[in-house]
Amino acid sequence: MPVYVLPELDYDYSALAPHISATIMELHHSKHHAAYVAGANTTLDKLAEARDAGDFANVNRLEKDLAFHLGGHTNHSIFWKNLAPQAGGRPEGELAAAIDEYFGNFDKFQAHFTATAMGIQGSGWAFLAYDVVGKRLIIEQLFDQQSNIAAASIPLLTLDMWEHAFYLDYKNVKADYVTAFWNIVNWADVSARFDAARTHGSASLLF
Repeated sequence: MPVYVLPELDYDYSALAPHISATIMELHHSKHHAAYVAGANTTLDKLAEARDAGDFANVNRLEKDLAFHLGGHTNHSIFWKNLAPQAGGRPEGELAAAIDEYFGNFDKFQAHFTATAMGIQGSGWAFLAYDVVGKRLIIEQLFDQQSNIAAASIPLLTLDMWEHAFYLDYKNVKADYVTAFWNIVNWADVSARFDAARTHGSASLLF
């Protein structure tokens, strides 16, 4: 029985247009995200077979495969929740106060996050995360699906910068995609994740 399953979206594929088209949403969710789910489950099966056979010759590759596919599943599951139709604007309450505290103000945070997203070389993500060790907000630049992030950080707001996330709509003009992203950020979801991370020190609202 599969351990990981593709989550359903809270909105129709067309709901985020014109910022993200229905075509991209359907491909992104039903093809790309689904492939990460299948990859994670397949890798778990192969690791189980290796244990049963006592043959760990490929364990290094399989562990890397699991990190990659599970990273893709996790990142996308958060990303869909981070977006909502008729959203955008600015955060309120304690999240807004924390952004002001750790980044100066929202405009500085937005500029920092945007620069992080635009500066990714190749494929990856930009994260606003809660650092459990420092008990503060940080911005991270994630390479591929799983590397270059702190082990003790909890993702709150994620932006997919892989080409499959934007190329059909924005071609190679990534800046327009990042600008559009701010119009559909679900700050209520980000705030709930922030509260859970501070209260429980874990990603209890991960999906």
